[in-house]
Amino acid sequence: MQLTVNMLIQFMGEDGSPDHIERILWTDGLQKEVVTIEIFGRTSLPKFRQVDDLLTLVSLGQVIAMSDDPHMKLITENSITEKERTIRDKAWEIIQVVTGTKNQPNVFYASHRAELIRKASKLFGVSEKTIRSYLRRFWQRGQHKNALVPDYRAGAMNRSSILIGRKRGRPRKFAEIVGNGINVDETTKRIFRVALNRFYYGQGLSLTRSYELMRREYYSDVVRDADGTEQRILKSSKHTPTLGQFKYHFYKERDWKREISARQSKKIYLQSHRPIMGDSTSQAYGPGGMFQIDATIADVFLVSRYNRNWIISRPVVYGVIDTFSHLIAGLYVGLEGPSWMGAMGAIYNTAQNKVEFCKQYGIDIEEEDFPVHHLPESLLCDQGEISSKLAEPMIKNLNIKVMTTPSYRPELKAIVERLFKTLNGYVKPILPGGIQPDFRERGSHDYRLDATLDLYQFTQIMIRAILHHNSTWMNSYQRDPLMIEDGVEPIPLKLWNWGIQNRAGKLRTIPEDLMRLHLMPTVQASITARGIRCFKGLLYSSEHALRERWFEKARNEGKSVKVTVSYDPRNLNFIYIPHEDGKGFDKCYLLNHQAQYRDKTLEEIEHLLEQEKFDRSANEDRMLQQKVDLLSEIDDIIKDAERMTKQERNAGESKSKRVRDIRINRGVEKALNRQMDAFELDKRQSVEKDGGQVVQLNPTTDDELNPELALLKKKQREKRDANDE
Repeated sequence: MQLTVNMLIQFMGEDGSPDHIERILWTDGLQKEVVTIEIFGRTSLPKFRQVDDLLTLVSLGQVIAMSDDPHMKLITENSITEKERTIRDKAWEIIQVVTGTKNQPNVFYASHRAELIRKASKLFGVSEKTIRSYLRRFWQRGQHKNALVPDYRAGAMNRSSILIGRKRGRPRKFAEIVGNGINVDETTKRIFRVALNRFYYGQGLSLTRSYELMRREYYSDVVRDADGTEQRILKSSKHTPTLGQFKYHFYKERDWKREISARQSKKIYLQSHRPIMGDSTSQAYGPGGMFQIDATIADVFLVSRYNRNWIISRPVVYGVIDTFSHLIAGLYVGLEGPSWMGAMGAIYNTAQNKVEFCKQYGIDIEEEDFPVHHLPESLLCDQGEISSKLAEPMIKNLNIKVMTTPSYRPELKAIVERLFKTLNGYVKPILPGGIQPDFRERGSHDYRLDATLDLYQFTQIMIRAILHHNSTWMNSYQRDPLMIEDGVEPIPLKLWNWGIQNRAGKLRTIPEDLMRLHLMPTVQASITARGIRCFKGLLYSSEHALRERWFEKARNEGKSVKVTVSYDPRNLNFIYIPHEDGKGFDKCYLLNHQAQYRDKTLEEIEHLLEQEKFDRSANEDRMLQQKVDLLSEIDDIIKDAERMTKQERNAGESKSKRVRDIRINRGVEKALNRQMDAFELDKRQSVEKDGGQVVQLNPTTDDELNPELALLKKKQREKRDANDE
């Protein structure tokens, strides 16, 4: 570390806390020795120090170099009085004689310094004590001429006078009764500050109430009654400060930032009371450098296009404005939000061809009337929908830098905030259904009943208002020197065109389909054997997927592959798979067997899926009970079969014999089943009726028709006979 003249070094205590500060007054040419003085000591004197010792302390962290000089301040000739200037100049003349170059470094030795001071005292007729005071001030404060300006400033603003002598200020009326009062000393000021912190700032009380509580807390005596109850007795007004003195101290040291932040909120201070030191326009160098976006709910009620008797409340208006030129670059009017759907529409409109956009609403314009169809370099918004995860595809794919303002800080995007007030000023007073200041007041007119415009017509009006704004002179716009030199009028459209010619480079264009794709939210989907699965079960397919045999691979390889898809929550009939190069996409279609989800929004589908899940849960116990009943019935049949088999089984029959006749047994059983399962139309049986007999039309026996059945019966009889023996 290089030690230089006037450098400040901070010495640290043993516990690591800052100790005293010394200033370097002189260094020898070889950097072996320096002279320092403590800058705050009232009796400080110069002392010699070895450079090596100081550098060792620096390496140990016990000495550090300081960059801020507590004595350094700007003093102009106009800021000091004539008397102060006279004292300074005379002191400077004396200092030059005592500390001149020829006297260094001798002046830093006590004996030589005493001799120099003695000679200067005789030469200038000034006491040696005064000269020592000049020297100390000169050395401690930086060794320059203005270091010798006297400390006292008689009558200066915001400077307290010496608190001695009789009571200051206007004499009290009836002083013989209430007393003269007291002077406000440092102790009283400290009480004032504590009371203000506790009652005014801390509890939000008025100044008068804070003063009363201060007297109760700090200017009262506590006495006890005979029963031990404590009571506060206020001191006499002779010995307490007045309300006027309390208020004078408050207003003299008033801190607006602290007052509003503590009594209301820091956000209120930043929003409405902070100093206004800048201009939002300066945040952007040229067109497209920064767009600002915000939303508002329009002050007008609309009716439905499908039934004009239906009042559909107030629309949401999103506006996007160029910070540099104040040209409105994007618009969305609808019933979405404020939400990402509405913001998505406004951002898309910035890149949309405005001639085609206006034509959709029956407004014919030329390209030069509304030449904005670009993406910005950055987008300024509040901490709402733009800062959500839904905006991540836009940020990543379109390379738009999103900057957010803190909560409750609309003034940081003042241009777009002002936009809504401007548009309201154009159209609100003349719109039927517009909200007036007395809306919802008792006895006032219900403006909702005046609703006449539909959403399409209101959008037409907003487009007309935007075209008017883009061609309007702006009185508050601050043009820079180049604009003034080129004679550019402060009109948004002309500023935009001038910026395109002179400060272009930030604007970008993009095909409208790709713009829509990158604005859509994304989700992870799985390629399965049944289709592209997403949204908890919806299945899609595409021409590319079929051509590449994605679903066959998924089934035979036994694994699903994840793919990122884009979607519009308002229409899930389609999803889109962006290409890896970002220049295209594959359109996927909802499969036919999932027609129940067609033409539904994401919210409707989620509701339907939840309802199905609820129905399954509600019927889960019933379905389980049916399964248990089925198992019980099967068990009963099995038990009955086991019982019957056990009764008829021939215990002496060998296992080989039992399995040897399986083929014959199967044939007999099949013949028997055929007899039982065969169709017979108009089948009749013989019955007794009125003493007579109805004879069967087909008297042929089963044995005659089916020899296999006769053989089975013969074998059964043989088994029974063998068992009987």
